[in-house]
This record gives sequence, C-alpha cells and structure tokens, in this order.
Amino acid sequence: MPPQQIDGIVQRIALYPDPLLAQIMTASTFGNEIPDAAGWANQHRYLTGDQLAHAINEDRLPWDPSVLALLPFPQVLDMMARDMGWTQALGNAVLGQRFEVMDAVQRMRAQAQQYGYLQSNPNYRVVGGPGEIQIVPVDPAYLYVPIYNPYVVFARPRPGVFVGGAISFGPRIYLGASFAPFGWGGIGVGWGGVAFGWRTHDILINNRPWGRTFANRGVYVHPYATPYRRPEGARVERHEAHEHERR
Repeated sequence: MPPQQIDGIVQRIALYPDPLLAQIMTASTFGNEIPDAAGWANQHRYLTGDQLAHAINEDRLPWDPSVLALLPFPQVLDMMARDMGWTQALGNAVLGQRFEVMDAVQRMRAQAQQYGYLQSNPNYRVVGGPGEIQIVPVDPAYLYVPIYNPYVVFARPRPGVFVGGAISFGPRIYLGASFAPFGWGGIGVGWGGVAFGWRTHDILINNRPWGRTFANRGVYVHPYATPYRRPEGARVERHEAHEHERR
C-alpha cells in the first residue's frame, strides 16, 4: 500500500498510547478472532480489574494473547469488529509493511503535535522527537482510550480555534499483575513492557520484539514472558454474562 493509504488506515489509532496501540496492531493480524472477542467483551462490560482477569481465565477463551489483551477495552474491540475491512487492512499492513505502518503513525503524531492537538496531559506524557514521538501512560498500571476526530486533529486549526478540547478520554482501565498472561506482562512494572522501538521499527510485547509476518503467520508464536496456555476443548461459560446493546 502507498504511504497515503497507510496514513488513512492508522489515523483513527495513531494518537492512542503506545502500549494500547501495540496490542491493537498485533491483534489486528488475528482478525478472524476479533468478532467473537468483541462479543464476549460487550457481554462482560460489567467486569473490571481482577474480576475481569478471572473471568477471562475461567471462560477458557481460545484467542491469541494479543486479542485477549484488548478485552478490557470493549469500545476498541467493538470499533474493530464493526469495521472488519479496516481491521483486515491494518492486519495485512502490519504483517507485510510494519515499517511503513510505524512511520505513518509517526507522521500523524507529528502533524497533530505541530497543530497543538497532541500534548502531554494528566493521563499521558508525549515525549521524544521527530520519528520517535511516544505517548506513554503517567501511571503504568492504567490506560485511557483517547477519543478524537481524525478530520480535526490532523488538520490545521482555524485562527482563534481552541484546540485543547479536541481529544477527550474514556474511563481509566486498570491492568495489573492479573493481566500478565493476557499480553500485559510488562505493564504492571512499567509501560516499557508493551511499547515500540520506533527507531528499529520493533513492536515490543513483554519487552520482546514481536515478529509475526505474512511468511511465518501460520507458525509464529510470540515468546510471552508469562505464557498463556490456550485451553484444550470447547470454551466454557463459568459465570453470568450480561447482554449489552452495541451502539
């Protein structure tokens, strides 16, 4: 895909914090698992923190840890499931053009920063210079999903327009030690466990480079620090699930 097409794909997630962005990128390469995961997350919105981690474990969910890592973020999974064409395009780009995808994120961040939209705030710090702009949590155990309009934050503001309210945030999501088997092994002790090596174009999960590509996608298994043992046999619902209407 040409750079402009990749720019268009990453715009909606380019200003997400690095740890969450890394998980979205890796999970998008398992697009066939996203709809089921979104449905499960939607039904279990009433669970948070350690209770959610316990439910994930008890229900013997069969998905890749990168997909399990997004279960605390039902709004993100819902966005991906509602637009599977976008999710598939992102996954293909991550598998085949990861360098270009990461460069596109940096272009978008530089643009939003130049226009004054991307700034440090009580939830995240914006650090680094051209080519390696990082968005990192203030508290490594909590993440927030930013809410913004790409048509606003990546465009030059009109004179006199206040840019401070263009990015808002959803509720804070706790990711402590109980989420270690679900792709978040490093976040409880520091955001660097799930991050990017922007200069080397590495996606880092649990401080290890993630190396899934088109060539090895059928056999690649990421060496997670706290391995998730996929259950044998069928999924089991061990607790009450609440239905929620998708909006």
